[in-house]
Amino acid sequence: MNDLIETIARALVDHPEDVSVSEKESDRSITYQLTVHPDDVGKVIGKQGRIAKALRTVVYASATKLEKKVYIDIQ
Repeated sequence: MNDLIETIARALVDHPEDVSVSEKESDRSITYQLTVHPDDVGKVIGKQGRIAKALRTVVYASATKLEKKVYIDIQ
C-alpha cells in the first residue's frame, strides 16, 4: 500500500524526491502519513480537495481485503 500511495504522489509533485509515506497501524485502523515538499502540498490536495479525495478512494478500494479502516494524512 505504501508503494501505491508513493507512486501516485510522485507523479503529482514537482519534488518527487521529497515524497515519503509512513504507516501507523492499530487494531482497527491503518493510518498512512504522506509527507511532501511544502511547495507541493497544494498539488496533492487539489482544488477543493478533489485530488486528495481521489487518492483516498483508490487506497480505500485497494484496502478492502484488509478489513480495517484506512486513513491518509497529508503533510
